[in-house]
Amino acid sequence: MTRSVIFDALGGPEVLHFVDRPTPEPAAGEVRIRVAAIGLNRAEIMFREGTYLAKPVLPSRIGYEAAGTITAVGPGVEGWRVGDRVGTLPTLPMTSHGVWADEAVVPAAALAATPSSLSDAEGAAIWIAYGTAWGGVLEAGGLGAGDAALITAASSSTGVAAIQLANRAGAVSIATTRTAAKREALLALGAHHVVVTDDEDLVARVKEITGGTGAKVVFDPVGGHGVEALAEAAAAGSRIVIYGSLVPEPIVFPFRQALMKGLSLRGYTIFETLTEPERWARADSDLRAGFADGSLTPTIAERFPFDGIVDAQRFMASNRQIGKIVVDVP
Repeated sequence: MTRSVIFDALGGPEVLHFVDRPTPEPAAGEVRIRVAAIGLNRAEIMFREGTYLAKPVLPSRIGYEAAGTITAVGPGVEGWRVGDRVGTLPTLPMTSHGVWADEAVVPAAALAATPSSLSDAEGAAIWIAYGTAWGGVLEAGGLGAGDAALITAASSSTGVAAIQLANRAGAVSIATTRTAAKREALLALGAHHVVVTDDEDLVARVKEITGGTGAKVVFDPVGGHGVEALAEAAAAGSRIVIYGSLVPEPIVFPFRQALMKGLSLRGYTIFETLTEPERWARADSDLRAGFADGSLTPTIAERFPFDGIVDAQRFMASNRQIGKIVVDVP
């Protein structure tokens, strides 16, 4: 039997519950993995609330990201075999193939080999965070050596990944956080500068750090009216990459600043990177090199047992974490 997490109604963490069903066999193009660890993402909160890009079909499975070992391979699958250590990519449909389970059947195309230097818990913490940051900061943002990167909500797993990728590119990483409680942790994780937005003037601090120039790349998951301040803190000709909308208010387009500075503002999701084979190949190669040489190191904020996955979701909603929340599956 396989133990899985499902939900029958939209709502808060309390709608999640466990079901036991016969262990599934992979169909053509699929593999089955024994899940060892699950990585939590904001997308799953939005998915169960019905506000995500993809909509659940109730009753629905849930979960994008997990790491484990292949236990069965379906017909027509090439390149994977039983015993391979793998992680999942968010190209799988959560409603039918969600990976919050002790055994999960997923499309073989939604797999990536777990780097040998990483544990299963670390393997569940890398692909969405680092893939999103790589595509947003380096590809969409065009960040280069010597540039300043302004990374908002930097204590998230994607924010931490963006800090490391900016540093690896030889850029200046400027992380933001709302309260001073996370300042020292972000500095310890490699941020060159931290701006506490509840206590400091974001625009003034970024201009001070950059000698009046501003940030060359802005990487933001918050949106809303805050984009106006980000545009003020941006350098002429810079790129503002918005990869989320954590506040419920509409994004205000900073027309005056965009006009005066020649700013580019664009939306981004990891699917841009994953759905272009050549781009994903570049990302995969670059990220693996970083994991191998230690310049990219997944940060696990907290680990929860499988039975505590509802508590893990509540912890994510509290915004207290720095890095990735991981659930261990026995």
